[in-house]
Amino acid sequence: MNKIELLHALSALSVASIADADKTIRVMSSTIRPVNNGKKILGTARTVSCHNDFLTVIDALNQSKAGDVLVVDSQESTRALVGELFSTEAQRRGLSGIIVDGPVRDVEMLRKLEIPVFAKSYCPCSGTTQKMMETQTEIQCGGIAVAPEEVVFGDEDGIIVASIAQLIDLVPSAIQIQKAEEAIVDKIQEGECLIDMLNFKEHVKFLEEGLESSLSFKI
Repeated sequence: MNKIELLHALSALSVASIADADKTIRVMSSTIRPVNNGKKILGTARTVSCHNDFLTVIDALNQSKAGDVLVVDSQESTRALVGELFSTEAQRRGLSGIIVDGPVRDVEMLRKLEIPVFAKSYCPCSGTTQKMMETQTEIQCGGIAVAPEEVVFGDEDGIIVASIAQLIDLVPSAIQIQKAEEAIVDKIQEGECLIDMLNFKEHVKFLEEGLESSLSFKI
C-alpha cells in the first residue's frame, strides 16, 4: 500500500476505528475542535511554529501543496493566526485542512468554507507580521509531537497523527473493527440486545476471580 492508497483507505474509515486499532496512537488534545463541523481532515502535515505573529503562516501557506494540512504550533498565542483570507487561499491551493493550536478569527466565514479548520480558540485581534519563525520542523500541537509529512486524520471525535508506515499496518484492523461495529448496529436496530452480543458475564466473572480478561463481541 502506498501513500495515495493509504489516504484513500483512511477516507472510508472513522478516526475512532483507527484509535481502536491502536489505543496508544497519538491523539491531539480535545481542546482543539472543528470550527466548521461535519468535515473530515486528512492529509500530510506542513508544520508551522510561531507566536502572536502570522508571518510564518504566510510563508508556510506559500510553500504548501495540495493535500497538505497546515498544522500550527502557536506557542500559547493569544491573537488570531488564521482567518478567512488564509483559509480561503488554503482552499484554493487544495490543502486538506488547517489546525491551529491557538486562536483563529472570522469564524462565521470559516464555517461557510469547504476546507476543514480546527482551532483551540477564537480572537478578533490578529497577530503581528514582524517575526519569521520555523516551518517544516517537528512541533507540538494539541499536546503531541507532529513531524512534517506525518499523516493527520481528524473528525468531530478528534485528531490523530501517525507515520505512513504505522497507519498502513493499522488499516486492516481498523477496517475489520468498523465493519464489526456496523454489523452490531444493524443487529441492535433489528431488536437484538447489545449485552447479549458481548462476553460481558464471562469477562466480569474472570475479573472478579483475579484473572486476565478482555471485553469483546461474540460476533
